[in-house]
Amino acid sequence: MPVINRIADLQPEMEVWRRDLHEYPELRFEEQRTAQQVAKLLASWGIEVHTNIAKTGVVGVLRGTGHSGRTIGLRADMDALPMTEATGLPYASKSPGRMHACGHDGHTTMLLGAAKYLAETRNFDGTVHFIFQPAEEGGAGAKVMMDEGLFARFPCDTVYGVHNDPSLPLGEADVRDDVMMAASDIFFITVRGKGGHAARPHGGIDPIVVGAHIVAALQTIVARRVDPLEAAVISTTQFHAGTATNIIPDEAQLCGTVRTLKAEVQDLIEASMRRVVEATAAAHDAVAEFTYQRGYPATVNHADQARRAARAAASVLGDGKVRRDMPPVMGGEDFSFMLLDRPGAYLKLGQAAGAKGSAPVHTVQYDFNDDLLPVGASYFATLVEQEMPRG
Repeated sequence: MPVINRIADLQPEMEVWRRDLHEYPELRFEEQRTAQQVAKLLASWGIEVHTNIAKTGVVGVLRGTGHSGRTIGLRADMDALPMTEATGLPYASKSPGRMHACGHDGHTTMLLGAAKYLAETRNFDGTVHFIFQPAEEGGAGAKVMMDEGLFARFPCDTVYGVHNDPSLPLGEADVRDDVMMAASDIFFITVRGKGGHAARPHGGIDPIVVGAHIVAALQTIVARRVDPLEAAVISTTQFHAGTATNIIPDEAQLCGTVRTLKAEVQDLIEASMRRVVEATAAAHDAVAEFTYQRGYPATVNHADQARRAARAAASVLGDGKVRRDMPPVMGGEDFSFMLLDRPGAYLKLGQAAGAKGSAPVHTVQYDFNDDLLPVGASYFATLVEQEMPRG
């Protein structure tokens, strides 16, 4: 792979940064140590540093040569997940119940590598804002940074983000002109029945049975209400009820997630779920409370910026290595908020290598592939140099 030579030389150093972050993972809005490490490195390279944005967010500002006034934002996420690592690696998490299971340690390191290189060379005309974001995993850290004036304080003509992809071979990338990832919503259901003795079920109203019917009925929405040519997912992921084997409880609680690619499908599913939940409960003489919370919107690339991202990636990976027609995935990503506010693109970099490939993200066996570090850093740096060339 034709990565930038100077960045290739930085790989051993980047591995040290990445594995240090991996050993000390921090959950959303708790990334104090991570932010300190990021800020310290940026400052050591002469980059202007701003901290405490959205609690733990960091922005580095680097000005190149010339006076074009152009600006670009490069974003990496920093937070870990509430999981206990099972990789057995020498640099495995030292914090039980916390793990970098999505590769945000690698994303942060790739952006740091690009920052160091660009600070050394300054081979661009404009200003780069290096955005190190907290709380991507369920905390909408991107939105919080924006609500606190991210783009007012650090104007960005365009903004770009990346994510590693264990299902894609190392040395390949994926970027689309439109929807990359799904909108991610959550729902909560409380079914209220009438408790009693398990040996006399006719004397009560069993919320567990009602809840089971609701779970099954919800699956008919995608199967029979959504156009088969559209993508949608309804998953009930938790079902809690009861305290003993011989007691019918008074209530049951369920929750889960909904994933959609289009706003009209999202609206259809929310309305249909409410009707199904309330009507199913009523059919069994129970009462159900349904709450639907909109989360991250769909991640939608801007066509021009997606083409520019593809060009930069191809400069690093080679012709034919950047896929432009991969289907969207149903995962969610809060970089979507930034793309609603600024033109930009989100690109996926493959990290699977060897016969065994890579463990999927959000699993206890996952680890970021360090051979991707110089690739991602070169992509970020190339993007800056191509988008803001010196006159």
